[in-house]
Amino acid sequence: MLNSGVLVLNRAFFPVHITSVRRAFCLLYAGLARAINSRYEMFDFQSWSELSIHTSEEAIGLVGRMIRVPRVVVLTAYDRVPRRNVRFCRRNIFGRDRNTCQYCGKAFPTNELNLDHVIPRSRGGKTTWENIVCSCIACNKRKGGELPEQKGMRLIRRPARPQWAPQFAFSPRTSIRQEWLPFLSLVDFTYWNLELEH
Repeated sequence: MLNSGVLVLNRAFFPVHITSVRRAFCLLYAGLARAINSRYEMFDFQSWSELSIHTSEEAIGLVGRMIRVPRVVVLTAYDRVPRRNVRFCRRNIFGRDRNTCQYCGKAFPTNELNLDHVIPRSRGGKTTWENIVCSCIACNKRKGGELPEQKGMRLIRRPARPQWAPQFAFSPRTSIRQEWLPFLSLVDFTYWNLELEH
């Protein structure tokens, strides 16, 4: 329970990170964050710890009492918006392609996938978001150093640089919680971050 996820927002309510319940309580106790309930009310540690706990809510035990587990916290002094660029790394490529071979369409565990250059490097292909896809070992062997069309293979989806999205901050084991959904809406994020014309 103490290692499960808590969504961290900046002061403008934009998602910036996923942390553990343990770290969220440390932030609350130090006054660096405020907890948010389902009605978007904010609480410091003292007022959060005084809330009554319903049987359907997650709670942890303290000495002589229980305290509700916060699932969303807002940092009190952090204004920055997270980077919009998604780092070009294996984990994010696997995330973009959802651990699915982009040739046969089957999902595999990470250790049974590799990265394939759609246009092979031997033919001038670059190592970029637009030229790298997940592929299973069998499809990679079948394709070899050829273009997919030469082997009668088709890409399920053209590879592209992903837009920034909070789910790229999640590990594969972190599931998105219901309490986070209002803050993860890309429509809302775009609305509030769209540059206005003069």
